[in-house]
Amino acid sequence: MATPAVPDSDFRYLDRKSGALMRTRTELSVAQMLSFLGHEYEYGHELDVGGERFRIDFKTARGLIEVIDGREDAEKYGRARAALERAGGPSIMAVGRPGGAARMEELGDVAFCGPEPQPEAGSIFMEDESFTFDYAHVLPLVEKCSILHGHTSSVMVELAGRMEDGLLVDFGVAKGIIRRAISALDHKFFVNERYVARETPTHYSISFEGPRGAFDIRVPRDTAYLLRGEATVENLSTEIISLLAPGLPANVDAVGVYVYEGYNKGSHAISSLAGARR
Repeated sequence: MATPAVPDSDFRYLDRKSGALMRTRTELSVAQMLSFLGHEYEYGHELDVGGERFRIDFKTARGLIEVIDGREDAEKYGRARAALERAGGPSIMAVGRPGGAARMEELGDVAFCGPEPQPEAGSIFMEDESFTFDYAHVLPLVEKCSILHGHTSSVMVELAGRMEDGLLVDFGVAKGIIRRAISALDHKFFVNERYVARETPTHYSISFEGPRGAFDIRVPRDTAYLLRGEATVENLSTEIISLLAPGLPANVDAVGVYVYEGYNKGSHAISSLAGARR
């Protein structure tokens, strides 16, 4: 069986990488650009949207591309765009030569269509003299710190997320949220919950065998703060994040907390709030 003949003039529109034969030089340019950027594409994609069928020039993992070479293409693009908007379908953009673009302008169309633009991302950070707390703790796994001792720690908080009208969150609002979280830690005795040997409605009995001897103390419940791990500055950073998360606006997606333990040393923890808000 003879191989179908392809006119010589059409060979210039062959995308040699995919083997697809394009109708126009513009289509070939788009195909070569997609290949150069490493994007797989389907040429001549048949699209069914709400019972309407369209043949779209390129389908990619990121969306659809229609090449505008004349009024017919521009009108098809307009119908496809409207149908996809109604159906909540994938994004579609149009690419065309100056003549095609002019026809699009006549029809009042735009060159890109898709979901609403994503809000601009932004971040803020805050340090304040009021972001401090005093506490006592004990670390049985560290010889030097296995006796009861205390610190005054200061905190810096950074918030990141989706800005609204150029604003992530008002500083005054954020400071109030941070102060309330820190107040829950002030003048508390931090200890790993595993060292609670006994408890009553009013007291915890803390007991462990450490490198510097046995430790046994009874403390009022309202002065103790139990942690799921050791009372390290690292765990305090994550604990502050868990206290901050419920009070932060929904557009704040992540929070970072620096806790300074003394001078020029401390811990930094950063977390997405997706799980913390569940």
